Amino acid sequence: MKKTIFEEMGGTYTQIGDYFLPDLKLPEEETKPIGIWGQRHRRYLKEHKKAIYTTLLTSGKLNGYLADIDEQAKKMFFRLVKQMAERESVTEHLKADMQFEWVQKMNNIHNSAMEIVNEEIIFA
Repeated sequence: MKKTIFEEMGGTYTQIGDYFLPDLKLPEEETKPIGIWGQRHRRYLKEHKKAIYTTLLTSGKLNGYLADIDEQAKKMFFRLVKQMAERESVTEHLKADMQFEWVQKMNNIHNSAMEIVNEEIIFA
């Protein structure tokens, strides 16, 4: 019997009943830890950019891509928080003197930085 193109390329079949089904599996993917930013981006891709998500998943590049996005977002978030805190004079001195005002300003800074990261990286 003549080999199929699939068999010529190294593919194999498994017989299940009367049918021969190809043994298909995704390529091996390096597993890296993915933080909250990468998980948010994965959810966004899965819900709104299905073609990109499927392409990354089937090519074995999804985990590395999400780990990279997570790292970029994390660095941007901490850099923005630091810059905003300096600009608004939120210092350790303010933290020691007026704790509630410091907490209020830091929460505002965190929320603003989170919105910027979401807009620029996560939902882009």
